[in-house]
Amino acid sequence: MAERNHISARGIDGENPRLSSLCSVESGSSCFACKFPGPNFLKTTSDYQNITVHSVTQCSPSPVISCTEKPQSSNISQVMDANTEHGQSQSSNKSASSGVLRDVHISARLMEDFLDLAKENTEKDLETCGILGAFLKNGTFYVTTLIIPKQESTSSSCQATNDEEAFAIQNEHSLFPVGWIHTHPSQSCFMSSVDLHTHYSYQVMIPEAFAIVMAPTDTSSSYGIFRLSDPGGMSVLKACQEQGFHPHGETTDGSPVFEHCSNVYKNSNLRFEIFDLR
Repeated sequence: MAERNHISARGIDGENPRLSSLCSVESGSSCFACKFPGPNFLKTTSDYQNITVHSVTQCSPSPVISCTEKPQSSNISQVMDANTEHGQSQSSNKSASSGVLRDVHISARLMEDFLDLAKENTEKDLETCGILGAFLKNGTFYVTTLIIPKQESTSSSCQATNDEEAFAIQNEHSLFPVGWIHTHPSQSCFMSSVDLHTHYSYQVMIPEAFAIVMAPTDTSSSYGIFRLSDPGGMSVLKACQEQGFHPHGETTDGSPVFEHCSNVYKNSNLRFEIFDLR
């Protein structure tokens, strides 16, 4: 159940004019600068101009990030969760009130590669978390970056530290934080109350934001891709001021607090870069 500070991002009504450069990005360590403003303060790029990120960068499956201009349907498949346990039903691309959600494409290898990087922690019954960065092109989000920040973990929590490093990478590559991924090394596949609060900070900015839970020991559901129901779950989390693990009340419209995503697709042509900052 990963714990993260609240994050903010630029508006996403239009596509960032710098996004065109993201179709080919060379790997390597760079000097990044920026921090998304939190709810109680604003910081500019100059506040973080001296941050240097020296990371072990991996690329999958090649040393260059590439996006598919016109992906073939044979290379794209909808991500279906292992099952629909925990009282959650498959959601549609149209939520209760937020209209049609934009599609999100992820690499077919993203979840597998993340599990490989989390293996050492998983064997120690420690959670691992990562941030998913994407660019927006022609109304579709393409996840091209997995950032694994420095973090403090237990068997039921994961607290990211040194947020400035992760934010700087997103700023450098004009990425939107469209989601996050974390493991439940010895627990089932679901969203805990802490996970829900973490995810609220993503989805309140980007309606398409999603959370991937990897539960390698759950034989019935080894992974799930979730979002808060809207407006039901979003309203519950907005009103909740509790911290730590706690129960949430029912939604006013009778919907589940969280639900499975159906607007996330695996794209075998989509390549991504991994920044492991640990």
